[in-house]
Parts: sequence; structure tokens; C-alpha cells
Amino acid sequence: MRQRLSSEPDRYRGRRRVPTPPRSRYAAVVTTAFVGAGIVALGAGAMPDAKSVSPSVLDELRQASITSQDAAARADAADRATRDNARDTAAGVDEQDPWLLPMQGYDFNSPYGMRWGKLHTGIDLVAPEGTPYVAIHSGTVTKAGWFGGYGYAVIVQHADGSEAIYGHSSAVSVHEGQQVKAGDQLGLVGNTGHSYGAHLHLEVHVKGQPLDPVPWLQERGVDIKLQVEAYYTEKAAS
Repeated sequence: MRQRLSSEPDRYRGRRRVPTPPRSRYAAVVTTAFVGAGIVALGAGAMPDAKSVSPSVLDELRQASITSQDAAARADAADRATRDNARDTAAGVDEQDPWLLPMQGYDFNSPYGMRWGKLHTGIDLVAPEGTPYVAIHSGTVTKAGWFGGYGYAVIVQHADGSEAIYGHSSAVSVHEGQQVKAGDQLGLVGNTGHSYGAHLHLEVHVKGQPLDPVPWLQERGVDIKLQVEAYYTEKAAS
């Protein structure tokens, strides 16, 4: 059963890693080692004196060595190509579905934690009333409108099941059921509901429970205190 939020009027509704490809290089090295060992053993047992070996046998041995080296080179090239493709795929997923800051130019005010004898289940980002704020990640809008103590609020559910709540808006720009991408405008900063001044209240819920958004977003490349988006930093540096 979903746990009620402290400020909810009635009830609350609310970067996967690409698997590392098998190291085919290891198989190639082992194969090469076995072939090389066979050649050495043959030389030790059947070739006491290289001068006594016929040219045709030497040609066969040379050809066997060249073949094994070619196989190892091809396996190594295939391994590099597989790893490159996996890295490109991971980068493509990050670029298509990044995690972002909800807005720019704010003051980080109240953190997550106890405040006035009660758990403050989110963080407050102070900005002038009417400042646009955006989705930190893609998802589905499950709430867009008045939400008790949150005032006008937007709730977005992400594909991983987590939810972001944006509270105290002066206006909302989306509707329930709408699909949004990271960076899409959701509403305007306001002072509605149980609010002490114009700011954006941001919460993150996982399995219906509020978590501190700061470390949770840091794990996804966003430092909300320093107003840094690692996605854009890495993209600019590349």
C-alpha cells in the first residue's frame, strides 16, 4: 500500500549499463598459445636439427604460424569493434535520455531532512516567481494541478519507476498523461500551497518513499548544489 505524503490532502499517487561484451581476445590468446606450443613441441620432438628438415615441412610450419597469428589478429579486431559498439550504444542512450537540472540560476536553500520538527522530504530551489522549470528526466505526467500543501504541482513518473515532484508552482504547463522528455518545460516557479516564498520544491520518490534528491541525482551525473550537469560537460569536452 502506498504511503501518504505528509502534505498530501487525501492520498498520494504517485542508467543501465550496457553488458560488457565477452573478451574474445582471451580466447584468441589461448588459441595462439596452444598452436605455438604445438609447433614448439613438434620442433623439439621431430626436428633435432633444422638443417635435416625438408623445405616443404618448414613451409607448412611457417604457414601454420601465420594462420594462427591471423586468427588472433582477427579476434582482437572483432573484440575492439564489439567494445566500441557497446560504448557508442551506451553514449547514445545517455544522450537520448539524460538527467538534467530542473532550471538554472537558483539558490539552493532548504536541504532534505528534519526541519521545524518535521521531515522536509525534498529540496528548495529559490528563484523569482515565474521562472520556468523543466523535467529532470523523461517520463509520464501523473499529476498536473492543485495538490494540497504542494500548491500547484507536477509529478512525473520515470521509466525506472522513480517519480519527481515539482511543487509550489504559480502555473503548470503540462497535463496528466502527457509524455515529456528531459528539458521539457513543466511549469513556472511560484509560491502556492504551504510555501514561505517563491521557490521550486523538488522531491524524488522511489517505491513510494521520498529520498534525498542530492545524492540520488549525483549518481546520475547531476550536482544540483553546484548546478552542474555532467551530461553537458562531457559532451562539450568530447
